[in-house]
Amino acid sequence: MKRPTEQRSLFGEILDWMLAPLLLLWPMSVAVTWVVAQGIANRPYDRELGDVARALSRQVTVQAPQAAGGLPLVEVALPEAAVALLRTDEEEQVFYQVLGVRGEFLAGDADLPVPPDPAPPSGDVRFRDDEVKGLPVRVAYRWVVAPPGVEPHHASLVQVAATLDKRSRLATEIVKGVILPQFVILPIAVVLVWLALSRGIRPLSDLQQRIRRRESTDLSPIAERDVPDEVAPLVGAINDLLQRLDRSMTTQRQFLADAAHQLKTPLAGLRMQAELAERQIDRGQGDAATLKHALQQIALSSQRSAHMVNQLLAMARAENRDAAATRVADVDLAELTVDAVRDFVPQALDKRIDLGYEGPERGAMLRGQPVLLRELVRNLVDNALRYTPAGGTVTARITPDPFGQVLVLQVEDNGPGIPAAEREAVFRPFYRALGTGVDGSGLGLSIVREIATQHAAELTVEDAQPGGARARAGFGPGARFTLRFPLQAGAGRGAVGSPA
Repeated sequence: MKRPTEQRSLFGEILDWMLAPLLLLWPMSVAVTWVVAQGIANRPYDRELGDVARALSRQVTVQAPQAAGGLPLVEVALPEAAVALLRTDEEEQVFYQVLGVRGEFLAGDADLPVPPDPAPPSGDVRFRDDEVKGLPVRVAYRWVVAPPGVEPHHASLVQVAATLDKRSRLATEIVKGVILPQFVILPIAVVLVWLALSRGIRPLSDLQQRIRRRESTDLSPIAERDVPDEVAPLVGAINDLLQRLDRSMTTQRQFLADAAHQLKTPLAGLRMQAELAERQIDRGQGDAATLKHALQQIALSSQRSAHMVNQLLAMARAENRDAAATRVADVDLAELTVDAVRDFVPQALDKRIDLGYEGPERGAMLRGQPVLLRELVRNLVDNALRYTPAGGTVTARITPDPFGQVLVLQVEDNGPGIPAAEREAVFRPFYRALGTGVDGSGLGLSIVREIATQHAAELTVEDAQPGGARARAGFGPGARFTLRFPLQAGAGRGAVGSPA
């Protein structure tokens, strides 16, 4: 079972995305600050250590060898005051060392390691990190080169090393000076982000309150002038929904008013005939013929009311598109049309109308809603029978397209026809052509158009026999209703109107 998705807070999500990088970058800032502080702390102490190494190397002299092929002589003249000065630092330990050209120990601390690189041709001061007696130290060393005429690798080594206490202390002070203010700035930044986000989302809260304060009947558009640009598309979509809802509710109110008006007539007739029959019986004047006529009128009014209710239910089914979309199936339109024609044969015989069918008995397949398609065909046939005079002809026809593009359904008659000016109006609910005297609900063609729209079918109406012989014989041009159901080859099996 799929768990329901938890409702998320837009405020909380934006706040998380803003604070998470801030809290993630803060430890990285501490690490980078520590590395930079180490570099800053090393510079002055390296410069001081290098100066000491240069001063010490100036006390070392490399002399040329007295005999040919001999080694240069190294003399070290370190005053005791200079040595004492190197040992007087109380905060860190300082070591120094002087080695001869053969690497022999001449002065200083013998524990100081020898650098791994050989003597360079120049006497520049170099630096390295090393250990003395297990203590990490920073070492500045310099090669005192031999005079001209002597091999360049014959050089004396002078080294000065100092522990890292001062450097670490200075780096720590730098880090503290940078990081400690951040402990104050970070909470303030969080509070400022919270306040800024609250202020930024306030228009949404104001919009929510404006919508909540509205009456349930107020479907007027929401003013967009006071909403942020980012929310304007949402407000526009809501306004569009409100407009469509207003049109739908207006249509429904009009439909209910028309339905109540249409039901009022047969119900009033039903009541009048019942009261008339009751008064005649009370007076003792009611004979069998009079009572039979009253009962026939009551039955006729009941039939009209039932037909009206059935049409209203059919209209409701046709307009419920969501429910209809779930009941799409393969439909044989030819078989469905043949069944509808057979159902209306008794009614056609009563009116002496020639009701027929032309086309295949079966095999005209499409994807659609079977109940609605059956209702469509029945309403077209019923409408034709109602408006065709006695002795007329009504024909239902299925014409398959040999190219497989459309499936054509036609229902035509030779009744009075529909004037061109009224061919659009006849599809409106409760509209009936004037001057015909035909009893009906005025909903049949509205239902036909709604079902045709749901099946993406093209619906047209035209004269069946314009100026023909039957028209001159007193029947009229008739009306031909044509529906073309598309059969797209690329449509999926679940699509209404696709081939089965």
